[in-house]
Amino acid sequence: MTPPTIDAYEDAQSNTVNFPAGILQPPFFDPQLDDAVNYGAIGAVIGHEIIHGFDDQGRKFDAKGNLRDWWTESDSKAYDERGKCIANQYTQEVPEAGPGVKQDGRLTQGEDTADNGGLRLALLALQSALAREGKSLNDKGPDGFTTLQRFFLAYAFGWCNQYRPELIRTLVLTDTHSYPKYRVNNVVSNMPELKQAFGCHEGQKMVRQNFCRIW
Repeated sequence: MTPPTIDAYEDAQSNTVNFPAGILQPPFFDPQLDDAVNYGAIGAVIGHEIIHGFDDQGRKFDAKGNLRDWWTESDSKAYDERGKCIANQYTQEVPEAGPGVKQDGRLTQGEDTADNGGLRLALLALQSALAREGKSLNDKGPDGFTTLQRFFLAYAFGWCNQYRPELIRTLVLTDTHSYPKYRVNNVVSNMPELKQAFGCHEGQKMVRQNFCRIW
């Protein structure tokens, strides 16, 4: 990737995670904003790339970047079982792409796993940072939002976009990444912290009975 590219990637063979300068700017990173925003945005991206080191492809490489599957048989079985939950959840109709267009959760499973694990890692990191400063996720900012609410809002804002239906259909049928709307909604609804943050209650659309979680 070139320096101005707004993207990031994990490279198992060189044992690296990479973030071009292009993504280290708003809405993903802004040194003028508080930790909640930056952890929810670029923190989730960093977490996403780290999780790739432990997905269906990253697991094939050891800590030194050598091609060696270091998982035990029970590790592999547990991962596959949890992965089915993700794949099933993301196998869904995508009305934005047109009637009858359905996303295949098996195609996007690796990226969906990284999205879910990455945001969870970012939240854990934010909690650790706040604890060191004697702060809490429930502290309110001058805008009236709590730190936890700002974390989730920053994650969502990072995926704001607008595509033509024809492009959405192409992406849904061919891309290994889910359509951005579901990279937000499916991920945050898998986190019980969302319910806590916004006072959601059982029966609401974003409150799941069964959370999918691998990491």
